Amino acid sequence: MHIPDGFVSVPVAAATSVASIAALSIAMGRSQVAFGIRRAPILGLTTAFIFAAQMINFPVAGGTSGHLLGGTLAAVVLGSPWAGMLCIATVLIIQAVLFADGGITALGANILNMAVIGVWTGWILTQTLQRLLGGYKGRLPIAAGIAAGVSVVVAAIACAIELVLSGTAPGTIVLPSITGIHILIGVGEGLITGSVLTYLSTTRPDLLPGDDQKFRGWLVPVVSIFLVAGVLSLFASAWPDGLERVAENLGFINLAEQVRVSIPTPLAEYGIEGWGQIGTSIAGLVGATVCFVVAFGIAKVMKPKNA
Repeated sequence: MHIPDGFVSVPVAAATSVASIAALSIAMGRSQVAFGIRRAPILGLTTAFIFAAQMINFPVAGGTSGHLLGGTLAAVVLGSPWAGMLCIATVLIIQAVLFADGGITALGANILNMAVIGVWTGWILTQTLQRLLGGYKGRLPIAAGIAAGVSVVVAAIACAIELVLSGTAPGTIVLPSITGIHILIGVGEGLITGSVLTYLSTTRPDLLPGDDQKFRGWLVPVVSIFLVAGVLSLFASAWPDGLERVAENLGFINLAEQVRVSIPTPLAEYGIEGWGQIGTSIAGLVGATVCFVVAFGIAKVMKPKNA
């Protein structure tokens, strides 16, 4: 769902950038109170994992693929939608700058869709479903899985509206097209989110909020992240993702080539030219490491003044 350069107009890009900057500024302040430094390693590990997981496109239907958005997963694991926003925004910024994934001019729109709308939709719906299920902690994976699937669809609708406002495509066509394909992608999002939370709740509850257990070490989480980024990423589907497929079908995919703003990087498109799969693995490992370092640094900045 990463919008490339050229898909949104200058006014839409400017408006979404202002909205995203304002939202992230609030998130930094609120996270300082709600999150704090104690869970700094969790913010770093969660950000690195979501980056790695987003490298793995899974096939859905009709030659189309999707990948984890991760907003609901981040908010639930971190126990705060504010921290979840910072996590997803960090991933999106690093993807755009280091890997040319998502347009620089569309970064505000991508952050608004995935780090703000996606995170808050998933968080609010998860809390609501948990209450309806009686508040049982064991039902968290089910509630979060359903919420995650819905959050993808809502974020996709926001993306479609931005395309309509930009004059990129008519709403009567692009809205049902993007919504329809992202319903299928949302199913994958829900299954992944529920599976990860089931694993964490049974084997590593120290990584979830509200647990008094002491952090049990770095080895397993770090190895898992590196395996996803460096090995499983090699098996990602080569099919275009939902937005790209819709752009191809509706004839506006060429806009991405006409207006392309990229920062020179040897890791563009998650690879190193001439290095084949080894380059993809290296790119994944570098990206996961950078995500962890940046997110951990953000957690340090968020340290409460009286801590």
